[in-house]
Amino acid sequence: MVVFLANRANLQSKRLHDRIQNRLSAEFDDVHRRRTEPREAGPYRVVGTVNPRQFLDNEAYPAATARIEVGFQLQTSELYEYYWFNWVEPDRQLLVGWHQDNTHDDLGPVHLQVNDSSTVVEHRPASFIDSHPLDVIERRLESLPDTVTAVEWEDGRPVGLR
Repeated sequence: MVVFLANRANLQSKRLHDRIQNRLSAEFDDVHRRRTEPREAGPYRVVGTVNPRQFLDNEAYPAATARIEVGFQLQTSELYEYYWFNWVEPDRQLLVGWHQDNTHDDLGPVHLQVNDSSTVVEHRPASFIDSHPLDVIERRLESLPDTVTAVEWEDGRPVGLR
């Protein structure tokens, strides 16, 4: 594990997302930074594609393509950054992601979300990581395989997490 001791107060959004792009390029393909769309919070997303069978080390995994989408919003009304860390399987209309934002205060500052297409099928509280964004990336990447494989399915649709 890499430890980042940089001063978070001096983070610059474009530079941070460029560093995230560099980090994700080690494990994902076609990694690039893009500007967010009007419906998305924060200024940027870093997007990369992956073969989930290789990433999850499971040749029987039912999806052949997936992508990861990561974005941080540095200036918030909170004492911490907002972020979105999503695993997306377009063919199965699955999204699994950690969101540290102000959308579900009843779940705490971070929640884990599972979507079937654009419909949320589960929200649950997730661990808050009070650390540099690049450390957050490392820790979410470590837990991503277990989280993705914990998705429960019924009739070919995601229904939540075990």
